[in-house]
Amino acid sequence: MTEILPRVEVRRTYKLYVGGAFPRSESGRSYPVTSADGIHLANAALASRKDVRDAVVAARKAFPGWSGRTAYNRGQILYRVAEMMEGRREQFAAEVAAADGAGPARARALVSAAVDRWVYYAGWTDKIGQVLGGANPVAGPFFNLSEPEPTGVVGVLAPAGSSLLGLVSVLAPVIAAGNTAVLIADERAPLPAITLAEALATSDLPGGVANLLTGRLAELAPPLAGHADVNALDLAGAGDLAAELEELAATTLKRVLRPGPQDDWTDPDPGLTRIRPFLEIKTVWHPIGR
Repeated sequence: MTEILPRVEVRRTYKLYVGGAFPRSESGRSYPVTSADGIHLANAALASRKDVRDAVVAARKAFPGWSGRTAYNRGQILYRVAEMMEGRREQFAAEVAAADGAGPARARALVSAAVDRWVYYAGWTDKIGQVLGGANPVAGPFFNLSEPEPTGVVGVLAPAGSSLLGLVSVLAPVIAAGNTAVLIADERAPLPAITLAEALATSDLPGGVANLLTGRLAELAPPLAGHADVNALDLAGAGDLAAELEELAATTLKRVLRPGPQDDWTDPDPGLTRIRPFLEIKTVWHPIGR
């Protein structure tokens, strides 16, 4: 009888997610990720300023195709992402429990809320225009129509302390509105973000629509906020850096969504609060023929 030898666990070094691929940081650096109680879990890529620039290039390249799709098609694709997340429930639950220090039941509830939140925003894609746009009453022989359009590339700072639900709550509305995103994951708990990236990569989401970086917020956020090809910022996870990042964003007139004093990621009906800031309203005047 063949003796079964003790198995050596496969240790992972997680990579970045840029342009639909999983590259290492151009610097070759990584850093240890530990659980809420200090147990080593894995290593994550320590992204650099160059990785930020590469992610912005990928997001800009993907923007015309993603924003040009029909809203219905974007909703289908985002729903497919939710399906892939559902298939990874156990992995997500284990990672959320380790990252957030939650018990098994609480972790599973947070994963369920995150999947439901993704479905929620998938359902908004083809309804945004009706809610935020429409015909305007004017006095004259012409029509006046307003239509919301995506603003472009959005830099997103994932909130700390909510490794999956908070992450989904800031990423999903940005891309549901037709924007592309460069997201900096929670520095202390990045593993659910990279697992989400694996779900994105195996769905129908085009490469470059969502790009996820892991590493030090203080190193990555300033070059993202000051990048001239980034159109808007969600500073949900900015913490003490918020004022500095707003100043950097002002140099290129970016739209900025400031962190709320008490953002409630468990709110079952967040509405358009994280969609509206990343849309432009286009108004068209059209004469009426006589």
